[in-house]
Amino acid sequence: MSSPDIAEMLEKSKELDRLRKEQEEVLLEINKMHKKLQSTPEAVEKPGDNSLSKLKMLYTQAKELSESEMSISNQLLGQLDAVIPAGGAGQQRRRIEGNEQKKKRMKGDSDIPRLSPSMRNQQEFFASLKGEQVAARVAQEDGEKDEWVIVKVTHYDKESKEFEVLDEEPGDDEEGGGQRKYKLPWSHIIPFPKISDLATTPEFPPGKQVLAVYPGTTALYKATVVQARKRKTDDYTLEFDDDEEDGSLPQRLVPFNQVVALPDGHRQ
Repeated sequence: MSSPDIAEMLEKSKELDRLRKEQEEVLLEINKMHKKLQSTPEAVEKPGDNSLSKLKMLYTQAKELSESEMSISNQLLGQLDAVIPAGGAGQQRRRIEGNEQKKKRMKGDSDIPRLSPSMRNQQEFFASLKGEQVAARVAQEDGEKDEWVIVKVTHYDKESKEFEVLDEEPGDDEEGGGQRKYKLPWSHIIPFPKISDLATTPEFPPGKQVLAVYPGTTALYKATVVQARKRKTDDYTLEFDDDEEDGSLPQRLVPFNQVVALPDGHRQ
């Protein structure tokens, strides 16, 4: 793992710490508002009182912070998944199997997995993606390297922690045509930014490499941001790798909600 990758992970960890501190502050404010409304519920009926509006604003802020935390956590988990040795999982299994007798002595609900608040929020976030279009890394039928395409999430299995997705683009005649279905781990999924939630939309500066939907297709390719955007709703101006025309790379406009962070270790 290169130093830039480690530095990026450390920065994301710092951002997570900041988000969690902000969430704690917002929750304290929400609790204060709850106590106020419980002690003086008649206050909301007074002219000029904005208690309910403030409470709504706090809940909205808490939701946005939580979604930002989930997004960054997802990116960090993807980075870690890319660098953890393949043998790590097998070693973990052997250690668990070695404690089989200890497991047999456990009783009742001790076998029920306990989810931390962050893990529970993550599970809820994954489940909320049902019906959404996302970027997904899928294997090609001809055995070539994986490719990133737009798919629709049809189900998230909390037990197997796998997404069931549908590639709605019909396949080639040689592949039998029709829509293709896949079961994918979370590390093969990247949610697109939501037009309705600009507060959590990432900003990619000029020179940043990203993964973006190539205009007129449902496939995503590596590209470089050419210039800064004035507004969060503006399109990105990108240059796609290997998109050379007449000796130069053409600049193409791509909607901001079809551009995501380039996954670590991406090869094209």
